[in-house]
Amino acid sequence: RCSLMGFDLNRHWANPSPWAHPTLHGVKQLIIEMYNNPKINLEFYIDIHAHSTMMNGFMYGNIFEDEERFQRQAVFPKLLCQNAEDFSYSSTSFNRDAVKAGTGRRFLGGLLNDTSYCYTLEVSFYSYILGGPNSAVPYTEEA
Repeated sequence: RCSLMGFDLNRHWANPSPWAHPTLHGVKQLIIEMYNNPKINLEFYIDIHAHSTMMNGFMYGNIFEDEERFQRQAVFPKLLCQNAEDFSYSSTSFNRDAVKAGTGRRFLGGLLNDTSYCYTLEVSFYSYILGGPNSAVPYTEEA
């Protein structure tokens, strides 16, 4: 998540520097080119992170004024919850916190049209909860 220069790359999407954030700058340019290409339908952007304190897999999504778009955005996390035992829809949140304004999810959610959905997928470093609060299942290489 941090560059070799110590920048948190997930906070510089609005104006990445080609010098200080070259990978982020290149990815952003590629996404914009894809978005502007009429032959490409850019439907999903998913930024994947490990979470050091929360359990399970969960997502962050954006909030939109258009209620229908907001409801459509919730479909993908709900499907994950139904199909992955370690995914928690109840831990999923939709927000527009100011501190997250420079993230890929927030920036691209404001740039792309209403047929594109932008998420951050977070997965615990350690485990997920299956059932009650004392039933943590650790992530292992085998499982």
